[in-house]
This record gives sequence, structure tokens and C-alpha cells, in this order.
Amino acid sequence: MELLKDKIAVITGGTRGIGLAAARVFLQNGAKTAILGSRKETVEQAMNQLRQEMPDCPVQGYWPDLTCREQVRQTMEQVAGQWGRVDILVNNAGISQRTPLYDYQPGEFEKIMALNVNAVFLCSQAAAEIMRRQGGGVILNASSIVSLYGQPAGVRYPTSKFALNGITRSLARELGRDNIRVNAVAPGVIATDMVAALPQETTERLAASIPLKRMGKPEDIANAFLFLASDLASYVSGAVLSVDGAAMV
Repeated sequence: MELLKDKIAVITGGTRGIGLAAARVFLQNGAKTAILGSRKETVEQAMNQLRQEMPDCPVQGYWPDLTCREQVRQTMEQVAGQWGRVDILVNNAGISQRTPLYDYQPGEFEKIMALNVNAVFLCSQAAAEIMRRQGGGVILNASSIVSLYGQPAGVRYPTSKFALNGITRSLARELGRDNIRVNAVAPGVIATDMVAALPQETTERLAASIPLKRMGKPEDIANAFLFLASDLASYVSGAVLSVDGAAMV
């Protein structure tokens, strides 16, 4: 069964890791999918990879500045113009860091908030305007386990994800009248490229600390997005779904 048959999805940060996994799962479940990235080269590389795996799959790519309101609006309207609708937005783009408080440099806090928070607001606003016109839609946000528990160093990243949870819950209440559901997924430790670059001893220690005794895979998060995007979650809105192997329970 194709859970997203004939749906139109937009995924920011869709060129690698969780975003690319989400694009793959959405395409496999019948959605036409637009992936957004920061550079033309990485977007084209991701599209080529998906087309090699799934020849003739309906995927398109864009590389707007997500912190620029006009570029975001133009991109959303381009997707809607090409495919007729925007049914699903996955706000996955973001940056992480663990810089100690005393080592912060001027502008670092604003940089992470610009992409992790402001861009989510701009993308959600642009997509919601289209969704309201068409009678509904789904907005999904990539939060983090640190939005629930904090982290020992790097206060700006958990701060941005705390804010993201606030956006999620507030927009769910505001946009429900327009038949727009808004949810977030809070991943735990996921085996992305960044984690794979760590020493084996470190990754083994991380896995051992998780009750399920393994790190998550990008597909684990992609499948959570799939559920929340589908009609199986038609009465779920305002939720922050932890997908962390019970790591912090």
C-alpha cells in the first residue's frame, strides 16, 4: 500500500542523511517529492542517486536560501505550479554544534537560530498559505532529543530545538481550523555521516548506552515522518514524537 499516493511533498535538507532517507521513503510510497538543499551540486547529486535507485521517480530539486522569505515563497509556488499542490512540508534542514558557552563567537547564536528556527517559520508560512487554499496539508518538523533534555555543551542547538517544539505545538493549534496538521519528530542518536566519522570506540559506547543497544538509522526517522504525513495519523497534531530507542527515558 502506498501511504502517500498522489501527494506532493517538499523536504528541506533533503540531500543527505535523514532528509534523503525521507525523500526515498516518500517516493516509494507514491509521493511526488521536491528536495531542497543549500547548493545546486548537492541537490543534483541527491536527485541522480534517487533516480538511479528508482528510475523515472517524480523528484525535483531546488536550492533556495531558506532564510530569505521571497526565495522560500517563490520555491513553494514553483512546486505548486508544477504539480498543482503542496500536501506535505518536512522542515528537516538545520545545523548542529556543541560549542561551550565560554567559547561562543559573535554571531554564532544568530546563525543557528536563522536556519533552525527562522527558516522553519518562513517555510511553514509559505507552505501553509498554499495548503489553506487547497483545503489542508501536513507540516512536519525535525526536532531532536536535546529539545527534551538539553545537552552538556552547545546551548544554542537545544535552544533552537526547544523553539521548534514551540512552533510545532503553536501552529498545530492555529492551523487546525485550516485542516493543517503540524507535528515534529525528535530523533535520538542516528547513524548519519557525521556520526559515522567518529571513532569506533565512541560509536560503540553510544550504542551501548541506548536500551535498544543500537543507534538509529536515517530510515527510522524517515518512517516516523511517513506515518505522521499519512492518513494513518489523521488525528495526530501538535505532537513531538521521540524516536530514540528509549535513550533518555
